[in-house]
Formats: sequence, structure tokens, C-alpha cells
Amino acid sequence: MKIAIGCDHGGFQLKEEIVVLLQNMGHEVVNLGTNSLDSVNYPDFAEAVCKAITDGGCERGILICGTGIGMSMAANRHREIRAALCHELFTARMSREHNDANVLCLGARVVGPGLALEIVSTWVNTAFGGGRHLSRIEMFS
Repeated sequence: MKIAIGCDHGGFQLKEEIVVLLQNMGHEVVNLGTNSLDSVNYPDFAEAVCKAITDGGCERGILICGTGIGMSMAANRHREIRAALCHELFTARMSREHNDANVLCLGARVVGPGLALEIVSTWVNTAFGGGRHLSRIEMFS
């Protein structure tokens, strides 16, 4: 799978770890920045990741900031994006299974790196269940 990833300065270090995990899982990663700890504006990176998905270049995306809240708000401004802010494994799984989330948002200052990597693995490996959930998603996508 081709996955776009982006972060602000608060999510930079966690992004670097997630990139390695995704590559080790055999996924192609499109790293859209940021690439340092220098202060940046998170909406710029949310926009880049969402564009990579809506243009069809990537199937899914991951966005990371300090809390994940700003990234999820910025990403969900796009009608085609279903961004889920996840802090544990259950919501990561359900965001894919029931909501077909195409963007995972994480808070690097909220979730430790070990749990974050588990969340990413769960989210990437969970398929959309379809069925009754599809008609609900079609109502807003």
C-alpha cells in the first residue's frame, strides 16, 4: 500500500519511527514532511497528505502533531477524507472496520512511541467491513 505521512514539529520524531515501521511492513511511504524540529504550521502538512489521497497518488495517510487534534480538524475539512484521531487500539481498529478511515491522526505528546506503533500496525492491517457501514459513510463522503 502507498501511504502518505506528514507531521509538524511536535510529531517529527514519532513520524520518523512510523516511516521505518511502515517500510518494514512492506509499504511504500510518501514522506511529506516536516523534516526537522523547526516550528511549522500543521495545516500545511495536513493539506499535503490529504491532497496525496484525493489526487489518487496514495491510498491512505497518517498525520502527527502534538495532540493529533489540529491535524484531524484540518484533514476532516476535505469531504473525501475520513480522518480518525486514535489513542488506543480499539478506536484504530474500529475507525477502519466501521468508518473506512483513510487518514490516521496521532498525538505524539499523548501516545507513547510503543503504543503509537501498535496503533499504526492495527490501523494499516484492518480492512473496512463494508455492509451496513457503507451507506452511512456515503451520507457524508
